[in-house]
Amino acid sequence: MASVLVVEDDPFVRSALIRHLAEAPHAVRSVGTALEALREVTSNSFDVVILDLGLPDLDGSQALKMLRGITDVPVIIATARDDEAEIVRLLNGGADDYLTKPFSVEQLSARVAAVLRRGRGHGGAGPHDDEAAPVQVGGLAIDVQRRKAELDGSPLELTRREFDLLSYLAQRPGIVVPRKVLLSEVWQQTYGDDQTIDVHLSWLRRKLGEKASSPRYLHTVRGVGVKLQAPRDEMEQLVARHA
Repeated sequence: MASVLVVEDDPFVRSALIRHLAEAPHAVRSVGTALEALREVTSNSFDVVILDLGLPDLDGSQALKMLRGITDVPVIIATARDDEAEIVRLLNGGADDYLTKPFSVEQLSARVAAVLRRGRGHGGAGPHDDEAAPVQVGGLAIDVQRRKAELDGSPLELTRREFDLLSYLAQRPGIVVPRKVLLSEVWQQTYGDDQTIDVHLSWLRRKLGEKASSPRYLHTVRGVGVKLQAPRDEMEQLVARHA
């Protein structure tokens, strides 16, 4: 049983969500404003937040930004907005997933289950014991168990999803991982589009100090997938040291 906070101002939608989630079964609390949501996450522990964008006091995107300032609880956006640019901004702003209204209870259940699996460590961070050892790829050092990453000795401030993506790729250095595999293993979804992956890759590249046009670690192989490998100069130095 998970603890879920529903942030929805429409009483009919809120009642339907509460009823369905309680039957799952989950422990559900609900509020109708952004400020009430902030109070709830400050005083209570939740496993996932379902956040409507059309709130009466603050726009949901502002509420998401404020939530991210105080907690890393997974957030699923529930919105009637289907603008691609808006969805990208939400993902960049820290949303873990989104659902476009109207959506089925089956869709909601699948998305909640997916973020709960990721939050409990069953995603791309590597659940197996032989994957839990620290990983070193060039100047990247990733401690899978402690969920910490460093680049050239400096800590990287990564979101949960960014860490999972980086960790999954780093444990397979030089291997091109198909996007469908990333979606399945890191996002725990069997369906979806490439947009979510592209957004998180772009965000991760910025934190690694690189661009898609001039990659250092993250390389996109068009039509195939993504791979992570040490920069060529660092690989050459490594080879020279062991020659």
